[in-house]
Amino acid sequence: MDILLYILIFIMGTVFGSFFTLAIYRIPKNQNITHTHSYCPNCNHKLGFLDLIPVFSYIFLLGKCRYCKGKIRPRYIIVEILSGFTFLLIAYFMNIRINNLQPHVLAESAFLVLYLCFVFIMAGIDLENRKIEKSISMYGVIISIAYIIYRCVIEQASIYRYIIYLIIYVCMLTLDVITLKRYAKNSYVNGVILTVITMSIFTGEYVMINTLIMTALIIAFNFLLQKIQNIRRKVRREEKNYGKNIHYGFLLAISNILNYIFILGLYQFFV
Repeated sequence: MDILLYILIFIMGTVFGSFFTLAIYRIPKNQNITHTHSYCPNCNHKLGFLDLIPVFSYIFLLGKCRYCKGKIRPRYIIVEILSGFTFLLIAYFMNIRINNLQPHVLAESAFLVLYLCFVFIMAGIDLENRKIEKSISMYGVIISIAYIIYRCVIEQASIYRYIIYLIIYVCMLTLDVITLKRYAKNSYVNGVILTVITMSIFTGEYVMINTLIMTALIIAFNFLLQKIQNIRRKVRREEKNYGKNIHYGFLLAISNILNYIFILGLYQFFV
């Protein structure tokens, strides 16, 4: 029975992955993500049910639109598969089983799904546009506050752990209202900080520390590669652009998910 449950979880993950790709494409364009029917971005033809089956539609259609034969970007199937395996691995390492689907387990799982929606969509948009959408940041803040209320009211967790996060939220949102409207270039930094706080609330400080370390190592390795390439190409100093094209939100998301799954695995193995 547990195998069937995990198959359902994987399928649910791919369905969410399909939604993530839709949101990643539409949100930067200010398009509706809930009421507008799915369509081909090449010919704008509305897609039918058989065109929207996660993973399988892409495979059966050979990565092409059924109507205009235009190529479908591989990111769609990649995001769907990654989302499916992320849902599956987290459920497995959280020890979710048929016989322990208690209300508190379902509640924690629901909040985790909301968090994964934030991480995947934020990362996808940042990878495509090097931008952290303000609407996604606000979504992260809202689900974080809802999670804090749940933890403190239902599970009787201490509020003191979350006070500093709430203070940072207030400070960053106030800064956004007062300053960032005039200096739009800083909005990316603001989005990264809000992302780090949201990640800390949902995955914990230990995972977040490892996330920051892994992200820093990836960035340092990227700097090293850029420096070597610039030396080989004899790029002038004023033409160098270290750090300007790094997708910090995307790297944080990848590092956070990997570390969270790894820590869950260690916890299950030793406990």
